[in-house]
Amino acid sequence: MRALAIIPARGGSVRLPRKNVLDFMGKPLIHWTVKAALTSGICDRVTVNTDDIEIAEAAQNAGAEVPFMRPPHLATNEATTFDVVEHAITTLKVAPDYIVLLQPTSPLRSGDDIRSAFALIERTGAPAVVSVSAFDKPWPVLRRVEASVLNPVPEPSRGAPTHQLNGAIYIERLQPFLNTRSFTPPGALAYEMPRDRSIDVDTALDFKIAHAIALECAGLFHDNA
Repeated sequence: MRALAIIPARGGSVRLPRKNVLDFMGKPLIHWTVKAALTSGICDRVTVNTDDIEIAEAAQNAGAEVPFMRPPHLATNEATTFDVVEHAITTLKVAPDYIVLLQPTSPLRSGDDIRSAFALIERTGAPAVVSVSAFDKPWPVLRRVEASVLNPVPEPSRGAPTHQLNGAIYIERLQPFLNTRSFTPPGALAYEMPRDRSIDVDTALDFKIAHAIALECAGLFHDNA
């Protein structure tokens, strides 16, 4: 197997309850990540890893496999993404060349993004490729230490590009993943996405922002499935 897509989607989201199945442009939120994985054309299998029946049904309706239900001990806040993915690989009894981890909370990431990130890892031989976006908040940034104490975070050097993980795409070769237990191993390369498509839906405000952006480019969300 060349590439196995794993979409982790537990039912117990806290800050935005049931976010993975909230209606987003007429489909459950998770639908758009499944669609992006399928249309990318680089995944031999597109699987959704969940402990929730409603999420599983939404994923299957979108065209993904749900080969098993996630056990309760891997559906807690303490369970790591590594634990979830390692369990999936072991349970499926597969050894893919690449693991493609796609968070369902990035509905604005496209199949073209996944395909381009995959082309980067194949072309360069890098152990992993992760999606990033420019960190364009104004400086100085203040870190709250106590109730009334704010400490400034050092400003980066002038002209230095500053980026952050956007959580949309993680592609890693199997052995570096197992060796480092990380999706950002040494030597990982960045695939840059624009800020307006890098929204990670974690709160109700995130959802509103993502939905507003999606409405502006509704053609990308036309779906007959």
